[in-house]
Amino acid sequence: MEQTQRGERILEVAGELLLAWGYRRVTIDEIARRAKVGKGTVYLHWKTKDALLLAVVLNAKSRSLRRQLERMRADPMAVLPSRMMCGLHRDYLADPVLRAVQTDDSDILGRLNDTAKQELAELMAHGNDALRRHLQVLRAHGLVREDVSVAHQHYAMLAVSTGFFMTEALGTGAPDSPAVPVAPEDRIDILAHTLRGVLEFPVAPDTGSADRALAAATAVAPEIIALYEHVEELSSQEMRRQLRD
Repeated sequence: MEQTQRGERILEVAGELLLAWGYRRVTIDEIARRAKVGKGTVYLHWKTKDALLLAVVLNAKSRSLRRQLERMRADPMAVLPSRMMCGLHRDYLADPVLRAVQTDDSDILGRLNDTAKQELAELMAHGNDALRRHLQVLRAHGLVREDVSVAHQHYAMLAVSTGFFMTEALGTGAPDSPAVPVAPEDRIDILAHTLRGVLEFPVAPDTGSADRALAAATAVAPEIIALYEHVEELSSQEMRRQLRD
């Protein structure tokens, strides 16, 4: 097994065990056994258990960021807050590691979420800066409202999205709950509708506003994509930093 493939296998097994057993019960011995490598081989890649499991979290976040960039490259309208957050919510629903991180699931993460907040603080700050700049660019091109500050829009965007994440985690979106739409896509549509109402302008195709919005989004998409490409590069650097030198 080549070194890169071996590292990927170790990371995959570590993620599976983190979800199945939780942080406290996961051991390097068990990761090595299931990955079919020696314990020393795991330590050739990562200095500590925390570094390895932190890489699992970072890898999940990086996958979502790459998907976000793919969506923006494929469709300029994906730079709008409602569309961007709906894409991220789909990633959240599809990835149990992201769900654990977004909801601060202590049964799975143990102290790892606190470690992540400390170790990844700079990366998270860059992500927040990118989002604020993203909103500023949209405001400058008439794609989001300007009746409140960027700081308030940033807070509202994160608060609304986090509320949807937490509602999923609390089980109120379970299929047997009559108060919540059953289909995940229905819940995602509600998230989009909410964010459009809070942040964006109404788009009426018969007035030409849809064409204007598309033209504006197409114009700003390269700048916004560049913001998140920078965050992606910083994330890659952090992944490399977690590896043993």
